[in-house]
Amino acid sequence: MENEIKFSAGYQLLEQDRLFLDIVRKYKHKIDEVYFPWLNIPSGRGPIAERTGYVNWEAQKQIEYEIKQIKKLGIKLNLLLNASCWGGFSLSTNLSNMVLSIVEYLSGEIGIDSITAFSPLVAYTIKKNFPEIEIRASVNMKISSITAMEQLSDIFDSFMMQKEFNRNFEKIQTLKKWCDRNGKKLSILVNSGCMNFCAVQTFHDNVIAHELEVFSKANVVEDIPGNCWSYYQKSKNWKNLIINHSWVRPEDIHYYKGIFPVMKLATRINPDPEKVIRAYCTEKFNDNLLDLFEPSHTRLLFPYIIDNSRFPETWFKTILSCDRNCTKCDYCEKIFKVVFEKTEI
Repeated sequence: MENEIKFSAGYQLLEQDRLFLDIVRKYKHKIDEVYFPWLNIPSGRGPIAERTGYVNWEAQKQIEYEIKQIKKLGIKLNLLLNASCWGGFSLSTNLSNMVLSIVEYLSGEIGIDSITAFSPLVAYTIKKNFPEIEIRASVNMKISSITAMEQLSDIFDSFMMQKEFNRNFEKIQTLKKWCDRNGKKLSILVNSGCMNFCAVQTFHDNVIAHELEVFSKANVVEDIPGNCWSYYQKSKNWKNLIINHSWVRPEDIHYYKGIFPVMKLATRINPDPEKVIRAYCTEKFNDNLLDLFEPSHTRLLFPYIIDNSRFPETWFKTILSCDRNCTKCDYCEKIFKVVFEKTEI
């Protein structure tokens, strides 16, 4: 079907004899790509096979088996080397050599189509040695201008747009036109649960990049002061789950047809990745909208939910036409009162 949207889904090492591969098989007609980390290499999420010193030694075999089978289904593979910080190795030959060894191994054993990077050194290393592999700029780089894309055009082939502009079609069209003229690709992440313009995102991303080290110590606090989990501990802030976020509901993704042939779904740590994939593939969801996001605040707000079925049909067109001056508008706050409810336990 012309202009049909497909999805890039994040691999998750599932437990209890479940396979992410089975989810991909079920929705393969709508999945263009699966992105995955490599064992305990730092990325945009915590390590996949180690927790507080305990290593799952079976993880490598399972990951390799699943991604090989996913590749055989005709689905592309995107390797994540997208940590925001590599510490003292950030400009080192050690980092470059490690990247080369991983890419050489996976290219030979399985075949990867693209790599998502945050570090310009990682991107430079791949571009120099594997020019045939697409290099994608991480969404956490906050790419939101032509100037930024021009600055990186020698080392990146595609860009994940800064999520805060997901509902700004004027901005999207500006970036898209430049990419089309310059042989680049533009992508979008549609189900982030992170706050827009989060003041502690850079700090949080760096903590995640060093998670094995950070959480092997006795820390002052368990959670990061000021982050979204701390912020939404206070019920007075819950309305901002509607006002200050970038997510796009499954029912509204059709507005992006013809702009983004592939949309990224965050599913690497979501408690129910199949629920997320099913909702966006079918473009319909009649349950708690918080369940679809990553991070998800479902557990924090329970027994309160955001009922996705109660959004008015005019919701998306209305927010597209607003001037984003929330101090002079209470539309989203009114919608919050409509969709927010307490469920029966």
